[in-house]
Amino acid sequence: MSDMMNVSSNPHIRSKVTTDKIMLCVVIALLPAAGFGVRNFGIYALWQILLTVASCVLAEAVYELLMKKKVTVLDFSAVVTGLLLALNMPPAAPLWVGPMGGVFAIIVVKMLFGGLGQNFMNPALAARCFLIISFPSIMTNFECDAYTGATPLAVLKSGGSVNVYNMIIGKTSGTIGETSMVAIVAGACILLLLGIIDLKVPASYIITFAIFYGIFGGHGFNPYYISAQLAGGGLMLGAFFMATDYVTRPVTKFGQIIFGIILGLLTGIFRVFGASSEGVSYAIIIGNMLTPLITKITAPKAFGDGGERI
Repeated sequence: MSDMMNVSSNPHIRSKVTTDKIMLCVVIALLPAAGFGVRNFGIYALWQILLTVASCVLAEAVYELLMKKKVTVLDFSAVVTGLLLALNMPPAAPLWVGPMGGVFAIIVVKMLFGGLGQNFMNPALAARCFLIISFPSIMTNFECDAYTGATPLAVLKSGGSVNVYNMIIGKTSGTIGETSMVAIVAGACILLLLGIIDLKVPASYIITFAIFYGIFGGHGFNPYYISAQLAGGGLMLGAFFMATDYVTRPVTKFGQIIFGIILGLLTGIFRVFGASSEGVSYAIIIGNMLTPLITKITAPKAFGDGGERI
């Protein structure tokens, strides 16, 4: 009998889906948005993407070598961080800004907290907020060779009008990867079909924001304004690719819905009542910090401790 028993630590049931496969799928799903960004803004945007991704991979490898830890760059998590950060960069930003943010994302937000799975907020968004605070004039300047003037959401906030169709397909100013709603949703469909993400967080986020904006946005439930708000400001990129991060979202199903509702409310508050016309990055980061509390509140009780038998 003793030969038939194997005492080991959990988990006892393991999935064949590994971290590197999941991260590689995310990279592939981000390629439509990245490709459109390069087509929209030119070869300079490609250099931004390549240098930012390289800085994240190099920073992780150097840190782990110096700390005499196993080098984990082949799990593609650093690539995902660098790619997400690059897609959140203004297309005409100096080429050194993205790599600086990449080093901050990997070293400060990820590695100093224990590496992948231990960071308490999304590294790419934390780095973007760090860059916005450090270099506000650079990070809020979206003028480039292809486009001049304010972003569509800034135009709407000032009382102007925009071409919603151009916003949906991406022919407008903004960060490298946020402009094309079509490209972002196409990439998100890849993750949904592969089962990498589900709709609990994105759907609750988008629906809550649309309802909030319809009530408090000053235009009622006007499809023109709501569509413009959904297509601009990185909301779709944040909802499908950053709010769904396994590490920084709640693990419970009900908690994920609450998480999405909180993100929708915060984004709506920032856009309607704040000075900024965007707010997605700050909403997700605040939501990340609330994740432990949401998970604790929504965690099911064990049977025998007030929980129900399943």
